[in-house]
Amino acid sequence: MSTAAVTLGIVVLAVGSFALRAGGVLLRDRMPLGDEAERLVERGTVVLLIAVALVSALTEGAEPAPVSRAAGVAAGAGAALLKAPLVVVVVVAAGTAAGLRALGV
Repeated sequence: MSTAAVTLGIVVLAVGSFALRAGGVLLRDRMPLGDEAERLVERGTVVLLIAVALVSALTEGAEPAPVSRAAGVAAGAGAALLKAPLVVVVVVAAGTAAGLRALGV
């Protein structure tokens, strides 16, 4: 594939992405969503963010991540569910992963 084709593809995707984002902002006041649709959009956003975080945390390329990383993510999620401060969540997750790696898991 030529450099010009790649550059054109990048530009087209960038313009399209910007147009979609701008359209959402500009049309929000003209086309209000109902209460149920608003809740669905909010939940969809949360689900999408969680899915991206889990895929990033639990995989390395096409391979599963080490068990220690998965345990660290689970420990951090547990601390977050218990409403621990962010610093505590990070320390718990990192400590769990580091401890398991030190044990050879």
